[in-house]
Amino acid sequence: MKLTTKLILAFLLVSLFSSGVIVASTRIATNREFDKFVNDRYEKELVDELEMYYKENQTWDGIEGTFIPFDRNHSRQAEPQILFFSIADTTGRILVPGNRYAMGEIVSPETLNLGTQIQFENKTVGILLYDTASDRSPMEAEFIHRMNNSIFLSGVGTVILALILGTILSRTITRPIRELTAATREMADQKFGHTVPVHSKDEIGDLAKSFNKMSEDLSRSFNLRKQMTADIAHELRTPLSLIIGHAEAVHDGVLPPSAENFEIIREEAERLEQLVNDLRTLSLADAGELSLDFQPVDIHKLLSDINAHYMIPFNQKRISLNLEPAPVAQSVTANLDPIRFSQVLTNILDNALRYTPENGRVDISARQIDDHIEIAIQDSGEGVTPEEAAHLFDRFYRADESRTRDDGGSGLGLAIAKSIIEMHKGRIWAESERGKGLKVLIMLPLK
Repeated sequence: MKLTTKLILAFLLVSLFSSGVIVASTRIATNREFDKFVNDRYEKELVDELEMYYKENQTWDGIEGTFIPFDRNHSRQAEPQILFFSIADTTGRILVPGNRYAMGEIVSPETLNLGTQIQFENKTVGILLYDTASDRSPMEAEFIHRMNNSIFLSGVGTVILALILGTILSRTITRPIRELTAATREMADQKFGHTVPVHSKDEIGDLAKSFNKMSEDLSRSFNLRKQMTADIAHELRTPLSLIIGHAEAVHDGVLPPSAENFEIIREEAERLEQLVNDLRTLSLADAGELSLDFQPVDIHKLLSDINAHYMIPFNQKRISLNLEPAPVAQSVTANLDPIRFSQVLTNILDNALRYTPENGRVDISARQIDDHIEIAIQDSGEGVTPEEAAHLFDRFYRADESRTRDDGGSGLGLAIAKSIIEMHKGRIWAESERGKGLKVLIMLPLK
């Protein structure tokens, strides 16, 4: 059974039960209150009639034979009958018997208190006791019948209205679920990126928002994986083609088996090995299985060692590498893996060395900001646009598509750097404008 049908039946059952209870209780209350109203009205008329009788006769004697009571049609009976009331004195002794009490019978004080006093010249000459209520007149019975029918029809109308509203509400409630179901089927068919409209701000709306985010993330992840697979195939094909091509050329005698040709094969093999190692490192980082050896490290000493290591290649390209000196007597220590963190810095400096022109400069600085340390590496290269800077840490991303891998690395260095920094509970990003160089910033917690 569908959820919509279940909700409709639930609304119908609730409305039937509630309407039945309301109709039954309303009919009972209406009949009770109507009888009370009629009895009170006839009781007043009867008291007036009895007071008039006593005024004329100064006694209750003979009332059984001469007093003809009103019936519910407001007409008098044709013949005397047993009275449907009794009259007692103030002591509770029955003076005028009816169909419930006998002559001279003593009634209880509680019953006497429920009676109505009959007054003559400001004196109580009797107390009227209703024995049983008289039957309703045809007019009164017709009124109650019409009233009960109206209550019943109102209950039926309420049930029908509840059924209509329940159908509308159930369809409204289940519409987002149906849309989510259709979207999940699309996703099961690997049609990622399908979103559903958000109709409300309740829990179902939150579910739709979460689904849309999940769908977008899956679509982006799927597209990135496809792109990465294509990029990996492309990156592997280039060195493999060179290795196979040169090896076959040497084997067939097209190229001489010289040291120069073997050096090309060796260099491409090393590039292939580096790419495979980078892919393995990145996959381990994604799976959270990249081992890190955290230990207290003096940041300024680590930067000084890296700066000394890169001084020669920077001087060979006539690029000035400057390390901002630490303040006197300041030692900033962070808990990190020195080998992996050095890998991050070398990847950034390799890019700075590659894209900074001759006679340019690269500045390295570190400063403490509250309980974090910020490391900045600024080069004087061409730089990239802010939009391109936001993607520099994506895998195989190139700001300049015209560049080949002969001009650059595997395209995974900055992606690996980002994964390592995130495993250190830190953050890495780039700031740049075209023509104003590139600045890479790393923010790490000191503890």
